[in-house]
Amino acid sequence: MEDTAALLLARAEARPASLGAGRLLCIDGPAGSGKTTLAAAVAAGRTDTPVVHMDDLYDGWQGLPRLPGQLAALLAPLTRGEPGRYRRYDWHAGSYAETVTVRPAPLLVLEGVGAGARSIARLITLLVWVTAPPELRLRRGLERDGASMAPQWERWMRDEAEHLARERTAARADVVVDGS
Repeated sequence: MEDTAALLLARAEARPASLGAGRLLCIDGPAGSGKTTLAAAVAAGRTDTPVVHMDDLYDGWQGLPRLPGQLAALLAPLTRGEPGRYRRYDWHAGSYAETVTVRPAPLLVLEGVGAGARSIARLITLLVWVTAPPELRLRRGLERDGASMAPQWERWMRDEAEHLARERTAARADVVVDGS
């Protein structure tokens, strides 16, 4: 994963700034494919590279349709060199928690389903698509969240498939990574 992360960093840094004076590396793909692991590898050892997890932006299991507004509120100020903000969703409480401030940085990593939304395409420096077989993704999700979450995961997988097909995210990706 470290070699892939180094390659992605080099490709992003070779491109012109697209988010104000910084760059936006978006890591998208279906749930359980390995996006979070890849984002952590990209940001490892870099104190100037914040990672925003899309899981913190959705307002629960059915929050994917409201994502464009969340992304706009976070990214629009960054294009002007000002801090962006978002309300972090607390999955255990089932409501929004604190406001998180994201300061302008040379590189911002946005990871999760919907990170490569067409609504922000003009701001994306590099779009990465991470893929893995559905049965592996579901197994990873249930290992993390517990078997009792199977109905939510199955619904999420249907919703995300519709979203990703509509957005044509995989087809627009600059790089495809096998997260298996």
